[in-house]
Amino acid sequence: MTNKKKLVSCLLLWFAGASQVITSAYAGTAVTRPDGDPGLRSSAVLITDINGQIVYARNPAEVRSIASLTKVMTAMVVLDAKLDMEEPLEITREDRDLIKLTGSRLGFGATLSRGQLLHLALMASENRAASALGRHYPGGTATFVAAMNGKAQALGMTDSRFSDPAGLDPGNRSTAKDLALMISAAYDYPEIRQLSTASQLEVYPYDDRGPLRYVNTNRLLKNKHWDISLSKTGYTNESGRCLVMRALIDGQPMNIVLLDSFGRLTPFGDSNRIRRWLLKG
Repeated sequence: MTNKKKLVSCLLLWFAGASQVITSAYAGTAVTRPDGDPGLRSSAVLITDINGQIVYARNPAEVRSIASLTKVMTAMVVLDAKLDMEEPLEITREDRDLIKLTGSRLGFGATLSRGQLLHLALMASENRAASALGRHYPGGTATFVAAMNGKAQALGMTDSRFSDPAGLDPGNRSTAKDLALMISAAYDYPEIRQLSTASQLEVYPYDDRGPLRYVNTNRLLKNKHWDISLSKTGYTNESGRCLVMRALIDGQPMNIVLLDSFGRLTPFGDSNRIRRWLLKG
């Protein structure tokens, strides 16, 4: 190789490693990310700061099923309606999962307040709780789903579509880019921040039985190295394992979206890889 070719080759390598930049898909800005690759195993990933600037992206505009991440939108629509959080709502046969045929610890006749059902939907991803919230919305479930889609459009989530309050229908679809917008909007609701990051809740849905204890589906909330202020997990066969979070990393608030992770623990492993990568950078 001639000296000239060696020089060109060295310059190309230097520019490739000196500044790895990803251009924001929706803000038109460029943000320098840490050197190297975080080695993530999720199919779609988006990490943004609170201004919407992208720190890392992989397939951020691909439309995918989002499973129970849907419940964040459900929570916003419920809270927007300013309904009575103390009103008791009963679980009925209408709240059965006829799509995935999943079970529930909330049997027919179980009664909890609207606030408790919202808590279980966000923290423990309780499907019948989310279904009951939509069914007891003024106008019923169909009106509720229409409000979900209206909210998505108002937030600029142009590639998103919601089909049911729980996220069981594969027709609940979005992109990592849109979900980052959803996280930012949901963060403005103190109730969502509090309920989605609570560690556990005991409820008494039956007069003649003892309590039911629910725990958070995000195991990172028990990790002392994490400071998480909003969280939601999701899983169906169509969506794979999913996770959205607002977390403080090295003093900087970050929105993290992980979609279609293969393996039960992969979203949490990817989250730890992201944290290490950002701290190194």
